[in-house]
Amino acid sequence: MNSKISEKDKNTWNEFLSSDQKLYDKDNFQTKTDVKKIRSLDLHGKTLDEANQIIEKFIKKSYEDKIQKLIIVTGKGLHSNNEKDPYVSKDFGILKYSIPEFLKNNQDLMKIISSISEASIKDGGSGAFYIFLKKK
Repeated sequence: MNSKISEKDKNTWNEFLSSDQKLYDKDNFQTKTDVKKIRSLDLHGKTLDEANQIIEKFIKKSYEDKIQKLIIVTGKGLHSNNEKDPYVSKDFGILKYSIPEFLKNNQDLMKIISSISEASIKDGGSGAFYIFLKKK
């Protein structure tokens, strides 16, 4: 490797420094297609009724705002008290299971939802799920 800088390179560098030319900032560049339309909602600590009401309003508002992807965080149910109640199902009392079931049984919401799937690890893994909304 040559540690000496040529005169041509020095001149080019000095010309650049003295000009008004700007460098393209690839880290801060965004086009309209780069802007992700994503919203998230955390339902930790909510009762089933509260969560159902909140998520219904959240989905409808997001659809009106042309949001395409929703991240719904329910938690894994590890700290749920459902196991203590013999009259409550261990699975369907937990938001993780009951919210997707509520959505699938709500015909109005299913008209605007294209799919529901488990979230990736970075978005909450098995304690969260995605809702993809149809285009308005």
